[in-house]
Amino acid sequence: MPPQTRPAQRYLSEQQPTEQQPTRTPRSKPSLAEQAPSPAELPEVARRLAKRYLPTPPTPRRAAEPLDGLISTILSQQNTAPITRRQFGGLKAAYPSWEMALADGPDGIETVLKAAGGGLSRIKANYIWNVLDQLETTRGELSLKDTRQMNDAEVRTLLESLPGVGMKTASCVLLFDLARPAMPVDTHILRITRRLEWLPAQWNAVKVERWYDEVLPATWAERYTFHVSAIRHGRETCKAQRPKCGECVLQELCPSAGVFLK
Repeated sequence: MPPQTRPAQRYLSEQQPTEQQPTRTPRSKPSLAEQAPSPAELPEVARRLAKRYLPTPPTPRRAAEPLDGLISTILSQQNTAPITRRQFGGLKAAYPSWEMALADGPDGIETVLKAAGGGLSRIKANYIWNVLDQLETTRGELSLKDTRQMNDAEVRTLLESLPGVGMKTASCVLLFDLARPAMPVDTHILRITRRLEWLPAQWNAVKVERWYDEVLPATWAERYTFHVSAIRHGRETCKAQRPKCGECVLQELCPSAGVFLK
């Protein structure tokens, strides 16, 4: 081959199209309901709990001021219902408007909470004041009334952007104060779910709540009924220590009953 033809041949060779490699479509992560399918007995469990603890269908109630509901929910953390009511009543008596609470500062709020009893007064006073401060700074008013015109995702994004407000607190405001189909998972519901062996034991409350959000009917009445009746069941029957399995309406559906009945 004549030497002068080599560069041209090399150039032509370099211009040959290379074989197109097939593109791989990334796998989508399976949903929680795909990882742990809805148990066949879930509708029956919900029916029995509702019959036992909440036989009268609930009526939606919407808070006049959802901010009141948010602050009450913050107070309820690691508190009994009577103490929560006392603390909230104390705040409303001391501060006819939330602007007055903001002006008084965390120390003043803490003093009111301590007078009503209950623990974590300093922490909760800081949370409440920080929520009020952020609302005033970012929204220009101490109100959440406009959340009624927002969709569920928008409300959740707003609430979870506030100091000290996580998924469970936001879900409580959605369910109880805005009559939206949320499903907060507390320690009682988490315990019942684990004893029924519906989900992997290592799933935490946040993951369990997201799972329930996928498998429960997306109606306010059904989620409210399941949430409230399951909590009552956890408090009265499926207790952390010495559960009353002999009196449990779920006894034959629960794989853990045999452990405690021995």
